[in-house]
Amino acid sequence: MKKIILGTGFMLVALLGHSQTKANFSFSVKQAIEYAMQNQNDIKNAVLDEKLAQRKVKEITGAGLPQINTSFDVKDFVEIPSSVIPAEFFGGRPGSFATVKFGTQYQSSAGFDASQMLFNSDFFLGLKASKVFTELSSKALQRSKIEVTATVSKAYYLVLISGQRAKLMDANIARLKKTLDDTKALYDNGFAEKLDFDRLTVTYNNLLVEQEKINRLLNVGNYLLKYQMGMEVNADLTLTDKLEDVKFDIGTLAQPEKFDYSKRVEFGLMETNFTLAQLDLKRQRYSFLPYAFLYGSLSGNAYRTEFTVFDTYRPWYPTAVVGGTIKMPIFTGFQRGIKCQEAKISLEKAKNNMDFIKKSIDLDLASTSTNLTNASSSLENQKKNIKLAEDVVNVSKKKYDQGVGSNLEMVTAETTLKEAQTNYLNAMYEAIIAKIEFDKANGNLK
Repeated sequence: MKKIILGTGFMLVALLGHSQTKANFSFSVKQAIEYAMQNQNDIKNAVLDEKLAQRKVKEITGAGLPQINTSFDVKDFVEIPSSVIPAEFFGGRPGSFATVKFGTQYQSSAGFDASQMLFNSDFFLGLKASKVFTELSSKALQRSKIEVTATVSKAYYLVLISGQRAKLMDANIARLKKTLDDTKALYDNGFAEKLDFDRLTVTYNNLLVEQEKINRLLNVGNYLLKYQMGMEVNADLTLTDKLEDVKFDIGTLAQPEKFDYSKRVEFGLMETNFTLAQLDLKRQRYSFLPYAFLYGSLSGNAYRTEFTVFDTYRPWYPTAVVGGTIKMPIFTGFQRGIKCQEAKISLEKAKNNMDFIKKSIDLDLASTSTNLTNASSSLENQKKNIKLAEDVVNVSKKKYDQGVGSNLEMVTAETTLKEAQTNYLNAMYEAIIAKIEFDKANGNLK
């Protein structure tokens, strides 16, 4: 009994340990995007929508194939229906009626029927429209992938920026801590004023508070990235890309008059909507055409006084019929003309949307290239400011150590360096966002 209890305990401990094991990932931004393409819910739903559209094409295609049905019916007339007929048929008084019952208690019928559509303009145009709709769902999937690529990239670099900010803050704190310790030693030995020590202590404490905020923001950024990727938020994720590897060159700018609008999925969606509007107008115009189909059926009926409907030695009475139907609408209460007018209006709207998306793309090309140019220039300036601020801190520290510089001068230099670092990292993130938007506008994100 003790062995069983101990064995069960070991199994529970093993299971708990296994359930608490975290997944570990090390991803570049490209790998993070690839992971999101497999696990992000928006992508999953877009893939399902595409599959659903493909099945819809097959469903509509099936309507044009032969339709075959079979049936079997059994009836037990617990009370056989009565009929009233003139009584004089049986020698009764003229003008009177007699009640009689016809049929048997058990009746059954079995058979099958088939039909084949020969011509229906709605079917053929609907089939073509369903294929265009499949193309529309494929482009919607592509748009979802582009959005996820942009979103994951932004979240990825936000974590890198936050991590770099945390590293710089750690370095600032370590440098200021050493200065604070040196100042305390001087103060203890009577070579520094208490005001100098207190001023450095306030600056040091402020940096510690800011460090906590940066670390919390870094954790939130990690959660956001994993959420955008469709990853469990408790998983361990290590980012392998480096900020210094990011390139901000614009290259050859696309001219709006020479830009290939088909590179933008939004334009492709508008084109597909325009095609659907054209097909709908054609469907309304052809609605006056007739539709025709063939049909046939074969059935048999059995009548029994006992429940022996499945006996094959008793007779079944067959019925067979074949035929064809042609229908043509003559007057539909002016609906056809009105629907044609509505379809024309929808087509005109689709055309306007295509013109509008072209202008929107032109604006994107111009604005994103300008934003990237400005962001790159700002980043270079902030990089120079950091170098200058670092030089000022080094000079102030040397002067203070040699006794020719003031404590206030050194604190001011440290504050200026921290501001320069913050501005640089903000400029870095703005430049990264501008580059992602620039690539998106030029149709380079897939």
